[in-house]
Amino acid sequence: MLTDEQEIKNLLFRYMEATDAGDLRGRSELFEHAVVRFPAPVGEVRGTDALMELFGARQRLYGGVPSTAHLCTNVIIEIDEERGSATARSRYTVFQQTPDFPLQAIIVGRYNDRFERGPTGWRFSEREFVVDLLGDMTGHDPSPAPAS
Repeated sequence: MLTDEQEIKNLLFRYMEATDAGDLRGRSELFEHAVVRFPAPVGEVRGTDALMELFGARQRLYGGVPSTAHLCTNVIIEIDEERGSATARSRYTVFQQTPDFPLQAIIVGRYNDRFERGPTGWRFSEREFVVDLLGDMTGHDPSPAPAS
């Protein structure tokens, strides 16, 4: 049986896994019960369909995958057992390589997450994307504003 902390870490890692696999539905469904906040000009987004549309418009695919490796590190989880909630702060780094783009880090930032205990276990209730360092996103994001 998984600990609460490991269940929450698995949610963080499932997001990365779905993103690198080009699985827009799986990536978006992780936030079915959540509000997701992106840097301006995007702002707040809710709902699986809205997230699928946004993620699809902001991620260039190569043969169905984005040719990226999303890494989630420095994970700090705090659980409030009484309220059935938790927070997590983590860092992300995205590497990309395509036939026309050499392997490099393209963006570094932070996730500020909140979780709630649902009927089937932990789930996201909020995510905030923070961009700290921005590299060459031309092979990744066809839109003008950064997001990962």
